Amino acid sequence: MMPNTCENALGTFLRDRRSRMEPAAFGFPVGRRRTPGLRREEVALRSNISPTWYSWLEQGRGGAPSADVLDRLAKGLMLTEPEREHLFILGLGRPPITHYPACDDVTPRLQRVLDALPLSPAIIKTATWDVVAWNRAAATLLTDYAKLPREERNVLRLIFTNPRSRAAQEDWWTVARYVVGALRADAARAGASTEMTRLVEDLSALSPEFAALWRENDVVGHADGQKRLRHPEHGLIELEFSVFAVDGRPDLGMLVYNPATPESARRIEALLAQTAP
Repeated sequence: MMPNTCENALGTFLRDRRSRMEPAAFGFPVGRRRTPGLRREEVALRSNISPTWYSWLEQGRGGAPSADVLDRLAKGLMLTEPEREHLFILGLGRPPITHYPACDDVTPRLQRVLDALPLSPAIIKTATWDVVAWNRAAATLLTDYAKLPREERNVLRLIFTNPRSRAAQEDWWTVARYVVGALRADAARAGASTEMTRLVEDLSALSPEFAALWRENDVVGHADGQKRLRHPEHGLIELEFSVFAVDGRPDLGMLVYNPATPESARRIEALLAQTAP
């Protein structure tokens, strides 16, 4: 007796995806086919797995596939990254191990989201806290990232090695401890262990304080929190921050700082007016 659709969601998903593939696009003869799309043996050939094993997967037989088999199927069926993740969840009950993608910029649409926040400093950061996009409020109140070389646009490098950034923090040790713990959590979640190791080695050599905090092995979540900055002319500016995921990009997060008090909002507005182009 064949399993029903609910019992064999993996098989249903595989059949649906292979039915959408045009045989001629992959060099297979079209001829007369009983159903649209590729045949099972053609998917097996493209995925470098046994035709029998592929048939069993569609039929819900033979047990759970390995991660390697699912990766081959994802390539053979030309799945998108969300489809590949769904395939792993159906086949193994978990998403695939993340492969950390390098990122140097963001889409124009995401940049417009930042620019739509005139009084709220906002940045897009990678899992290792490299800043890849920012709005005018962030450049004015936090750091003018455009004036820095790309390799120096990193929040931890600024906190631990830049005297101006350090002096601006009302409670530097709290901020430093937080960003170190957040880095550890973010990099592990995104699969950025290689990139994190390079950054940790660099900062440990440059900053004994970073090296000491890193050895504490703290991990923190950072959905929201507070930040207090001391501006040399405008005084104390109190901010509330929230971190938002960027859909489809596990390597990126959007960090938005909102004025925590009406007085802080007025001071940010005055600072922006003072530095207007």
